[in-house]
Amino acid sequence: MLAIAILAAGKGTRMKSDLPKVLHHLAGKSLIDRVLSCTKGLNPSHRLIVVGHQAKVVEESLKHYQDLDFVLQQPQNGTGHAIQQLIPQLKGFNGELLVLNGDVPLLKEATLSSLLKFHKKTNASVTFLSSSLESPTGYGRVFTNESGQVKEIIEERDCTTEQRKNKLVNAGIYCFNWQQLSAVLNLLSSQNSQEEIYLTDTISLLEKALHYEVDDPLEVKGINDRNQLSECEQYIQEKLKSFWMAKGVSFIDPISCSVSEDSNFGIDVIIEPQTHLRGKCNIGNGCHLGPGSVITNSTLEENVLAIHSFINEATVGNNTSIGPFAHVRPDSNISKNSKIGNFVEIKKSFIGEGTKINHLSYVGDSTLGKKINIGAGTITANFDGKNKHKTLIDDYSKTGANSVLVAPIKIGSHVTIGAGSTISKDIPDKSLVVERSKTIIKTKSD
Repeated sequence: MLAIAILAAGKGTRMKSDLPKVLHHLAGKSLIDRVLSCTKGLNPSHRLIVVGHQAKVVEESLKHYQDLDFVLQQPQNGTGHAIQQLIPQLKGFNGELLVLNGDVPLLKEATLSSLLKFHKKTNASVTFLSSSLESPTGYGRVFTNESGQVKEIIEERDCTTEQRKNKLVNAGIYCFNWQQLSAVLNLLSSQNSQEEIYLTDTISLLEKALHYEVDDPLEVKGINDRNQLSECEQYIQEKLKSFWMAKGVSFIDPISCSVSEDSNFGIDVIIEPQTHLRGKCNIGNGCHLGPGSVITNSTLEENVLAIHSFINEATVGNNTSIGPFAHVRPDSNISKNSKIGNFVEIKKSFIGEGTKINHLSYVGDSTLGKKINIGAGTITANFDGKNKHKTLIDDYSKTGANSVLVAPIKIGSHVTIGAGSTISKDIPDKSLVVERSKTIIKTKSD
């Protein structure tokens, strides 16, 4: 059996933030979400989150998980003290305890699987991840005997000058035999420079302690400040963009762009500078994005052009042009061969095949048929001050410049609306409609 405990009680003072450290985001996901994601395939019987600082905020952020148990550490008196809080929760448990940190977001599930296999194969009391660093400042040092068994881990602040020269460091990821660990947990003391109870002190108390060195030190890099958060963001972005370039995506200026891990691309996609994809995006073959576009949780089918535009939770069909400076808001569906031009906003609307909305228009809560031409400055007035109402426009209709359609309203097919008209009643098929007040001109002498 396997239990997993994730330490998420700390304040993270070096982040200089009101937000708990584990809730800061990295490539669109919180640090603790990333840690949880690497445990999915391990099939634990328990997943425990040790919370402390702003415990309710952390718990609320993770409410979408159904299998988490939260354990309060109050006060926060070190990692050993955190694990002591698990004793009531794991009463009667007989298996391995995997201890992870909520601020180590680059861990891979494969690495944890290898750690567990090595731990069980060697029948160790504890096995932890280690790493050899050229600059080990800030990490506890690992000291072994001639056979490779770990004698002790000494936190850097408690190391002598000579001990600090050791480059083998503790990554803070442990796999314990819970029965053996629980037998020594209450022997830990806070007699150290920090006056905290260290989990590392269990190493010298357990019968057989081993370390398992990771291939890539960045995988166990912790986040303590915003500089380190930025370094990890850059690492993830470089990996993602290299992966997609190998699959047939072109980034004109990769450094200025960002993509999410949940984005998928076809071939021959061109991504111009300062373009960002967030959330779950599906981008079809031959799309041209940017420069300066932000696309969030959206699907763009093939050969879509999106220049200097925002597309959020929308679907855009084949051979459609968006922008420049367009805003496609949630629940919008733009059909193929359409044009959404400069300074056009679409909100919660269906735009039919071949329809053109070229400039300076707002279309909200509307259903537009095919091959409609929306004139410059056309507005669907969908809000009456209390409720939103629908606008329906059938195929092949046209609106003149600066038209206002006051919803609820239905415009038939093959309708032409004269420029400057304000329409507040339904219009039948094949009509010409013009609604303007009489022009009144007064001279200065009047």
